[in-house]
Formats: sequence, structure tokens, C-alpha cells
Amino acid sequence: MPHLLPDTGPQRTLAASNFTYTVGSGLFLTAGVLYFTQAVHLPAAQVGLGLGIAGFFSLAVGIAVGRLADTRGARGVYATTLVIQALATACFIGADSFWPFVLAVCTATAAKAAGLAARSPLIRHYGGDRPQEFRGYLRAVTNVGISLGALLAGWIVQVGTLTAYQLLIIGNAIAFAASAAILVLLPPVEPEPAVDSPRWIALRDRPYLVLTVLDGVMAIQFKVLTVAIPLWIVEATTAPPWLISGTMLLNTVLVIALQVRAGRNVDSPVAGAGAYRRSGMAFLLSCALVSLSAGTPAWAAGTLLLTAVLIHTIGELWHSAAGFEVSFGLAPKHATGQYLGVFGLGAGLAEALGPALLISACITWGRPGWYVVGALFAVTGLAAPLAVRWAQRRQQAGKGHTASRQPPRRICQTSPP
Repeated sequence: MPHLLPDTGPQRTLAASNFTYTVGSGLFLTAGVLYFTQAVHLPAAQVGLGLGIAGFFSLAVGIAVGRLADTRGARGVYATTLVIQALATACFIGADSFWPFVLAVCTATAAKAAGLAARSPLIRHYGGDRPQEFRGYLRAVTNVGISLGALLAGWIVQVGTLTAYQLLIIGNAIAFAASAAILVLLPPVEPEPAVDSPRWIALRDRPYLVLTVLDGVMAIQFKVLTVAIPLWIVEATTAPPWLISGTMLLNTVLVIALQVRAGRNVDSPVAGAGAYRRSGMAFLLSCALVSLSAGTPAWAAGTLLLTAVLIHTIGELWHSAAGFEVSFGLAPKHATGQYLGVFGLGAGLAEALGPALLISACITWGRPGWYVVGALFAVTGLAAPLAVRWAQRRQQAGKGHTASRQPPRRICQTSPP
């Protein structure tokens, strides 16, 4: 943890706010679905449908709130999203039927997406010369916070009473509210000066939109560890079930220890493109190893799975570093929130569609599906450098166009005698 503490005061304030928030997130990620199915007794199908509706509802919110953060001040907008998320989460206690549940979870999920976009100008402003590296710090801190929240949630699930689950929801809401309160210590960030550009400039940037789609396809890899591999271990291998926790622990420890280091050499969009390419190859190799674990003895299956998770995590580190660099490096400073809100659409789509895709391909289809998914990651990684070069050409053309529109400088000359 001491190595995860940034140097400056504002960076530490943001890191503390992020840590507090992610402890609450860890509580809900681990036991939120169980609260609605086991404590509130909503049917699992209704819970899945409600979460899907919330995921799609939240997609467009980040763009609008990101633009609001650019024009009105990021700190206040970000703190407001945290407060709304805290209130919506507290309302889960009263959500004892389908539509109140949908309303509460849509509000909380939309506030979460909005907060990610509104926080981006703060990261860029207080991140120093390398805001992408500071974003890597925050991701490492995020994994620490979620791990602690998951441990607390494990105790609550073990108790299993309605009161225990309600304490989980209250603790989650308090964590979000405390995260907003910590932001009071953060100096406000003045909006960037307005420039002569289209109102929704990010939605007109076609290369950036292509990169958003490519990053979204690559972001399906986050669901490989949380959805596909656990189901594969139980249904297709002889590996012991406790290996599910072992794979998650291995991934979490490696991300905490290595995310900052993995991003230090990814210091330009071109380097980010190379990291995308390497991550795609790593995911292809990892998927191939997972597929080979079926039909082998338990010790061989466990060895193959742990090796696959190790390689997958290396690819995850490269993918995250690439996304941080490309999303910030190709976004104009005055529209950081709007651009990062657009970039978040890719991850949102992966969150909504990834589980169904992985279950259909890897679990229902079986071994061939793993090769198809791995090939999808590899092709996406190979396409990313082409999109980055396209985006850079557009960026350079835009700078040249702006320069050509500057009024000519008047030269004062005296008349000859």
C-alpha cells in the first residue's frame, strides 16, 4: 500500500476518495445479486433483466454528464454523482418488487457511469505530466478496495440474515457518501476555456469512436475471469472448485502489484497501440490454455488454468494501460469529460453483452468457442494500431486547420521619409 500512495496532496485526496468508494463497490459486487434474490426474494430472472436494463440505460448518461463536468466544473459534478449513487443504493432496502428495483438500480448504475466520466477531468488536471500513470495508480487502489469489500461481503453472506444483507446495503451507501465528502478537501478545477468546436465533438470524432468500439470488444476480457472461467472450472474440468477463488486472488494481487509499472512505458498513443496488440496475443494464448484444461487430470487442469490466468492478467495489464493512454492522449483537454464518457460506452457494452457472449461461445459451444473468443481478442488488438494512426492523422489535421484560422498578425511599419 505505501507504494500505491501518490506524491501530491490532490492526488492522495482523489486516491482516498476512490479507495473509500471501491470498498463499497466490493461489498455490492460480491453480494448485491444475492441480496435481491436471497433477502428480497426477487426471481433471479427479474434481477438479471433489471440489471440489463440498467446497463443499457446508463450508456448515454456518461457523455452528457462528462460534457457537464467540462463546462461546469468537474469536482462538483463528480461529487453530485456520488451522492445520487449513495441515495439510490440506500433505496435498495425498500425495493421489494420488480419496478422499484429497476428504478433504483437504473439510477445507481447511471450515476456510476456519470461519475466515471465526471472524474476524468480531475484525473487529467491533477495527474501531472502523466495522468495516464495516475489512472494506473487508481486502478491498483481500486483492486485493493474491492478486495476488502469482498472480504466483508463474504462474512455477510455467511451470516445470511435479512439484517446482515441490509447492513451491507447501508454500508455500501455510506461508502459512496463518504467518498463524496472526501472530495471537499480537493481544490476545485476551473473549466477549460471554451473553444470554437461542435457541441458534441466527441460523437463526431470517427476514429475515436472506432477505438471506443475496439476497446469495448477487448473489455469483454474482464468477464472471462468472473464469468467464463468459473463456469468452465465447474462444468468442464476436474479442477477443484476452490480454484475459482485462487484464480481471482492471483489476478487481483498481480494487478495491485504491477498495474503502475505496466503503464510506465505506455507513454504515447503509439505505445498504447502496441500494448493493445500485445494484449490481444496474450488473450489468445490464455484462451487456448483454458480450452486445453478440459478432459485432463485435476493437477494438469489446475496448472493449465493458473498459467492461463497469469498470461491473461499480463494481457489485462497491457489492455488497461493502452486504454488509459489512448483515451486521454487522443482527447482534447477542453472536452476530456465528454470524450471519456464516449470511451466508456465500449466498457458499458462489454458489461451488458459480454457475459451472454462468453457463456454462449465458451460454455455452451465448448472448446472451439475459446479459440473463437481468443481470435476475436487477437484481431481486435491488431486493428487498434490502424485506428490509432487514423486518429492521430485527424488530430494533426485539426491542429493545422485551427492554426490556419488564426487571424494574421499585423506588422506595424513606418513610412519611409
